[in-house]
Amino acid sequence: MVVTNSTANRQALGACLPRLRDGAMAALRILDQATGLIAELFAAALVVIEVVILLTGVIYRYVLDSPLVWTDELAEMLFLWLISLGAVIALRRSEHMAMNFLTERLRPRFRNILERFAALCALIFIGIILVPGITYMQQQQAITTPAMHIPGSWQIAGELLAFALMLVSAIHKFFSDAEPLDLIIVFIAAGLLCCGFWQLEPWFQNIDNGSLVVFFVGMVSVCIFCGVPIVFSFGLATAAYIFYTSSIPLNVIISQMNQGMSAIELLAVPMFVVLGLLLEMTGLARALINLLNALVGHRRGGLSYSLIGAMYLIAGISGSKAADQAAIAPVLVPEMKRRGAHPGDLVALLAASAAMSETIPPSLVLIIVGAVTGVSTAALFSGGLLPASVAAVCLILLVAFKTRKDVRSGDKVGWRKTGRLFVVALPALILPVIIRYAVLEGITTATEVATVGVGYTVFVGLFIYRQFNWRQLYPILTETAALSGSILMIIGTASTMAWALTQAGFADTLTNFMTSLPGGKFSFLAISILLFLVLGSVLEGLPAMVLFGPLLFPIAQQLDINVVQYAIVAILAMGIGLFSPPFGVGFYQSCLITRARSDEALLKIWPYMGVLVIALILVAMIPWLSTGLLG
Repeated sequence: MVVTNSTANRQALGACLPRLRDGAMAALRILDQATGLIAELFAAALVVIEVVILLTGVIYRYVLDSPLVWTDELAEMLFLWLISLGAVIALRRSEHMAMNFLTERLRPRFRNILERFAALCALIFIGIILVPGITYMQQQQAITTPAMHIPGSWQIAGELLAFALMLVSAIHKFFSDAEPLDLIIVFIAAGLLCCGFWQLEPWFQNIDNGSLVVFFVGMVSVCIFCGVPIVFSFGLATAAYIFYTSSIPLNVIISQMNQGMSAIELLAVPMFVVLGLLLEMTGLARALINLLNALVGHRRGGLSYSLIGAMYLIAGISGSKAADQAAIAPVLVPEMKRRGAHPGDLVALLAASAAMSETIPPSLVLIIVGAVTGVSTAALFSGGLLPASVAAVCLILLVAFKTRKDVRSGDKVGWRKTGRLFVVALPALILPVIIRYAVLEGITTATEVATVGVGYTVFVGLFIYRQFNWRQLYPILTETAALSGSILMIIGTASTMAWALTQAGFADTLTNFMTSLPGGKFSFLAISILLFLVLGSVLEGLPAMVLFGPLLFPIAQQLDINVVQYAIVAILAMGIGLFSPPFGVGFYQSCLITRARSDEALLKIWPYMGVLVIALILVAMIPWLSTGLLG
């Protein structure tokens, strides 16, 4: 009887456990969905509020000549809340930047294990941020803003609330659709790593800067190649370095992240992102492309010229390469395919033109480089135009060579119809002129002109083109928050890593090495180009710039290299790496947008990247290309 009862109990327990697990997962899924809904609603509202606050400040300052002193303070505080909530949305959507080149080629079982490992890394980092963050919030209570007297703890409280929401999403990602054995494997592996680091703690403290290699090269590389998002790879490696090699409290992480993300110039990022997404919805992008097609579409390779020209023009409006490609490709790519273009060539041209346009103002990269290095944003806007033109001419020459034997396709558009298309496109053509002129002449900041651009685009869409789909507005606002959060959280963790490297004396070591190279500034430029080509591919561009920009720009100044020229060279190199296979995520993004297989474009893309490298060398050799318009 005892044996029978025991067997029955085990059978009942065995039947009950799956139900308990399913119930727990259902509850966790509902909690995660509620978390996502809260984050999306508040983030969408914050994007609108930011636009209203900044636009109000612009009107009072430039129209009514009565500046409001509180707008920047309130906008900055809400901005940090916005990007924190955006990071929650990006985590739920798996939109945080990560290098998935290797993990996507593994068997499903191994890929699933690495996905659990990435989720666990996110969990650990968020936990590390939350607890010390409460202490940091209490420390900021006594600090108030000058105009509105808002306690600094309010800003931190909003961020910590967003991190708590992110913790829920990370837990759901870790357990969702996971096999128990996979979870056990990941837990054991993580436990062994933690125990190993704990045992090696005395060794880390005795090898001085050798620990930098362990954490910032070894640990970061392992995490990135395992598919851990870059933001958590940087954050976790920095936290481990601080914890195992120093007595510095971990609340320094959230402190340095805040300093890295709170530059007022970075407010331009969400403004230009939402502007870029509005371009397609309101019809401005299509009007520009239709005009370009009318001018050159009938020539040999005409649509390729239209794509390059459209990327040059639209990059001057949206500031976001993802938005540029999403606006241009649906208009041009289907017709190019109909005319017989090879899918690989379409991917190559789209990727190369996006890399070419990295330095066209108001590129987000230019804005972020200005914010993290202290270089004038207006100077970077001026310096980026000619180098991008050189790269565009190189691409045009390559297209002309490749299509020299093609048969002309398409009828030539008459001047009357072209004139009508020009009139239709005029509101769209005015926008990049306003943006560039306002910033280059010092009339407004990049953030202010982006806000004006948003208002202008909404007005044109509503009252001139009569093309404004209100149903698309909410997805645009949440996408703005997610993209901004994924970009700016990386800036925060990269700033923390750069601070740790500086505290360890790495900046001095790097300076001594670079300045002692034979060949002086020419060797330095060559090494910088190689560095940003590689890191632009592996680290998706911006993290490499944020991490190494503050370290390398002072060296460039010591070697008598104009910092604007150096910034443009670094950005071009980074862009080429970002859109180059096998690791560049921009290459795979271009494949996705054109709906082509990566193997079709793998051989086709190298001539395009080759001519961009030639343009890059010209920009590095001729400083005037970057500095000639600064006067």
